[in-house]
Amino acid sequence: MTVFHKTVLFTDTDGRAHFREETVALSEGAPSARLSPLMASGGYQLRQSPVGFRSEFHCTGAPQWLIVMQGCMEIGLQDGSWRRFGPGDHFYSNDTLPEGATFDPAVHGHRSRQVGDEPLVTLFVRG
Repeated sequence: MTVFHKTVLFTDTDGRAHFREETVALSEGAPSARLSPLMASGGYQLRQSPVGFRSEFHCTGAPQWLIVMQGCMEIGLQDGSWRRFGPGDHFYSNDTLPEGATFDPAVHGHRSRQVGDEPLVTLFVRG
């Protein structure tokens, strides 16, 4: 059996966003084309962000896959680190606001920015 590597952006017990790596078993299909079990989704959206796009710190409203289709984006965390995603790269965004918390931009969420001279095109698939 082979696995799919899944990068997850999540809210830890400290209320801060972090990245972790997980695997999804490719336990179905045939040896020539391994598949994961079918996963539910709640629809998808496409987004185009112009050159120079930046967001302030925010939390993901609902868990979702983010797939970069064109351009390059960076995700910044509260600890000052940035992670870059280019065409074909993806991550599961699940850094939602902790239950009962009031959003604090000095603690919660992540920020994002378009990088380079090409507009950013992303696909969001709700989990």
